[in-house]
Amino acid sequence: MQIKLTAILVCFFAFLKANAQVDTLEVFTDSIAIDTVAVVDSIEVLGPNVITNTSSLKLLYEKLYLLEQQKAGKVNIVHIGDSHIQADLMTNVIRKKMQERFGNGGAGFTFPHQLAKTNGSYSTRFKSNTSWNSRRVIYPAEGGMEIGLSGIALKTRESFAVELNVKDSAYRFNTLKIITPHNGAAFDVATSSKTVVLESTVPKKITHRIKSGEVLGSIANKYDVTIAQIKKLNGLKNNNIRAGRTLKIPTNEMQKREVRRSEFIPLELQADSLSHFYHSNKELSKIYLLPNEGVKEYSLSGLVLENDTPGVIYHSIGVNGAKASDYNRFPLFFEQLPALTPDLIIISLGTNESFDKMTTPDYMAQLNTFIANVRAKNKNACILVMTPPPSLFRRKYVNTFVAAYAKEIQVQETNGNYATWDLFSEIGGLYSVPRNAARGLMSTDRVHYSKDGYEKQARLFSEAFLKGYDNFKTSKN
Repeated sequence: MQIKLTAILVCFFAFLKANAQVDTLEVFTDSIAIDTVAVVDSIEVLGPNVITNTSSLKLLYEKLYLLEQQKAGKVNIVHIGDSHIQADLMTNVIRKKMQERFGNGGAGFTFPHQLAKTNGSYSTRFKSNTSWNSRRVIYPAEGGMEIGLSGIALKTRESFAVELNVKDSAYRFNTLKIITPHNGAAFDVATSSKTVVLESTVPKKITHRIKSGEVLGSIANKYDVTIAQIKKLNGLKNNNIRAGRTLKIPTNEMQKREVRRSEFIPLELQADSLSHFYHSNKELSKIYLLPNEGVKEYSLSGLVLENDTPGVIYHSIGVNGAKASDYNRFPLFFEQLPALTPDLIIISLGTNESFDKMTTPDYMAQLNTFIANVRAKNKNACILVMTPPPSLFRRKYVNTFVAAYAKEIQVQETNGNYATWDLFSEIGGLYSVPRNAARGLMSTDRVHYSKDGYEKQARLFSEAFLKGYDNFKTSKN
């Protein structure tokens, strides 16, 4: 086992693929037509920045209150969406804001987006010595690729080593959970902190720089070797040599050589019904995934990083191009969701539906199906729907579809027993894109937002969320 692990490590560092190409955050806009939904606003709309129907969040608020009072336990928030979420720009700021208030329970869900050749969070980085096959929920289920909690299938049949490196020191971890299709035991984990020093004796190397006027005979006499030995060692076909060149000189003398190499140190995994996990009393920032012996195919749905500190864990799951209907096609996604023990599930979908010109009733039908699928597996989780943000078709036509979606989400919140945060209005409304672009808040495609834009959304949401929680505390007291 030790020899095999060492061999994998050697391959890992020898063939590291650190510069994999990534996909873009492209939203496909072919054959876009503007629908006939009535224009919602003609001037910038700035709402009161509140979460509505907060009565549906009472159970969550109670858990946050206990966490705040007792300084014990964890509260898990899971944010699911599309490309607005995948890069973890908005969600990372929300995560920090929540953890400043309630404590840092860990980084939460993470996935090797780099191995799937797509963009992901900066907080964790992954490297591997082999290629992995991947498939997103936006594509049909084909080729035996089971798409689970990450919304992206990742699979290989080759021997491998995957390095997980936590870049943000705030998210060093004590517990690593491995989520696989049907909780299969496909992976081992290891560190590589052990350094082995090997000593051996090797022939002493002598290098001679040829001086002007020297010939092979004089050099051979100097080192007490033959001309034939020098010619053989240096591959010379004749006795011609040139000043300034170097020659290797054969010798019978021996010298010591020291070789240092790292070896994997296997760690013992435990298992429950939802994941395989490893716990360390010492905080870690790096760990390796290795193939479990005897397994022929390795599929990974995601990882969870937790520490031993009470607080909030804010999990982020996003897939470029995803719609609610895409997630709804993959039961494994919903079956694995309980592995995160969610207390609140935030849903951010709608942009890609709008570019498909999906009608509002059809969008709401898919959203409600998504919510029903979530609740079927997570009966005690609260639900919050974040309306999709304003965008443009072809960088010039206002997107009235998302305006209609935002309105209907709020209309149905009471019957659906979910809370709503109206990002569409809070970021400016239907005609806000040119103004937001002028302020540096938009991407050039006028669909996605810049880093500053996503961080502004995060600050607004965090403000609304904490306002709702503080109102709950006031009424409680």
